[in-house]
Amino acid sequence: MGKRIGTRTVRLERPPAVLGFAAVGGHMEGKGPLREQFDEISEDHFWGQKTWEQGESTMQKHALRKALEKATLHEEEIDYVFAGDLLNQCIGSSFSLRDSNIPFYGLYGACSTMGESLSLAAMMIDGGFAERTAALTSSHFCTAERQYRMPVPYGSQRTPTAQWTATAAGCCILGEEGGGPYVTHITAGKIVDMGIADPNNMGAAMAPAAHNTLSVLFRDTRTKPADYDLIVTGDLGKLGHDIVVDLFAKEGVDMTKNYDDCGLLLFDREGQDMHCGGSGCGCSASVLCGYLLRGMREKKWNKILFAPTGALLSPTSSYQGESIPGICHAVILSNERGE
Repeated sequence: MGKRIGTRTVRLERPPAVLGFAAVGGHMEGKGPLREQFDEISEDHFWGQKTWEQGESTMQKHALRKALEKATLHEEEIDYVFAGDLLNQCIGSSFSLRDSNIPFYGLYGACSTMGESLSLAAMMIDGGFAERTAALTSSHFCTAERQYRMPVPYGSQRTPTAQWTATAAGCCILGEEGGGPYVTHITAGKIVDMGIADPNNMGAAMAPAAHNTLSVLFRDTRTKPADYDLIVTGDLGKLGHDIVVDLFAKEGVDMTKNYDDCGLLLFDREGQDMHCGGSGCGCSASVLCGYLLRGMREKKWNKILFAPTGALLSPTSSYQGESIPGICHAVILSNERGE
């Protein structure tokens, strides 16, 4: 196949352009170091709704609307939207789009969902099946805590390895033509499970998947870490980030110069008491659709490797003592289209 290079990487023949992007966040995100990178911050956990779940859907609506506005487009000009969240049956996404006329693909990749949605949205355009697509992802601290761990009012003590689920959403609009940045390469992740079973230590569960996908991407594209201005995983947090650095170091690869993680960028770990950092698929989505893409437009970076990671667990699997499968989808974003 002409577009396939190596074992798991796709080189897009007509790299889709980023036409517009937007990030919205909640109270804690508004107190973090990336506050100015958000298009909207709400102090209301409910976003004006009756439930947290309805609030998460409202976040997605706001992110989509603002991204369309910035791209000077209307809903009817979008051919497909690829969206996902952390909730059972992806109700955050399906309910946010039930009044929309955009054809909808619902996705679940846990915290890797922004990488999955961006990959599929880009390949749909490169394959000639769409002119414009949207990649949309969200998470909400209160909805995730209620589903995966303890009821929020319970006030359970968080372990040192725990991460804080972001209340945030990000949306990226892609098109056949535009000024960029551009999606040039995609490496699909495969499930990696090293037997970690602690749902409060997702960084350790996901780190091997990040190492696996990044290793494949470097090999398939014949690149090395130094070829990128920035490499960003998400959301491994402090522990997972350090594990990835150690795994590459054992292979003689230095990841210390330009490697960061969305879970470390979104919050002030010490000042906001975030333990190992941020998590939730809204974390990497909002960091990408606020901080990273804006930085590329401003020429702060010209080439970024964005590799969000996901822990594919459920409350049922955790109760049954199952280990946590991890996955990582990687996307190369470049200001140069003809690479």
